[in-house]
Amino acid sequence: MHNQQNLKADRKALATIARQLAELEKLSTGELAAKYRELFGVPTRTRNKDYLRKKVAWRIQETAHGGLSERALARIEELAPLAPVRWRPAIPEDAPAPHLATRDPRLPAPGTVLARTYKGIEHRVTVLDDGFLYNGKRHNSLSELAKLITGTPWNGYTFWSLQRRTNSATPKRARA
Repeated sequence: MHNQQNLKADRKALATIARQLAELEKLSTGELAAKYRELFGVPTRTRNKDYLRKKVAWRIQETAHGGLSERALARIEELAPLAPVRWRPAIPEDAPAPHLATRDPRLPAPGTVLARTYKGIEHRVTVLDDGFLYNGKRHNSLSELAKLITGTPWNGYTFWSLQRRTNSATPKRARA
């Protein structure tokens, strides 16, 4: 009877972990960064969504199943005693969250409407504090919107005329 209860508890714990890992797929980059801070106690220095998802998933599993064994940690110390350790002190819970990313200076102020005609259709995007509004839906990047509209990858700043192409602005030199 006792083993059955342990088995049920183990299955329930595994289901909870699997559910948490599946939910990571639905999180935005900002939400993943917040989850990273919650789990690691320090802010992340990256905005790479795939990397954040992997690190958070690893931490969820590490917390549930335990980290490296004492033997493994001792062996690491033995093999690489002088290896640099990437460590930052934990930030106190009551400390305000630092601003994770500065706003790109190429972006106009929130509330600005960007317009672009593509294949005879005018597309309008409203700049938000934390993304872009297009056809009533929020999007994370201008590049995402450009790909949605054209079907091909574009640099969002170039597509929306917020930066000039450097190669087309440079005049070609005549051959001698």
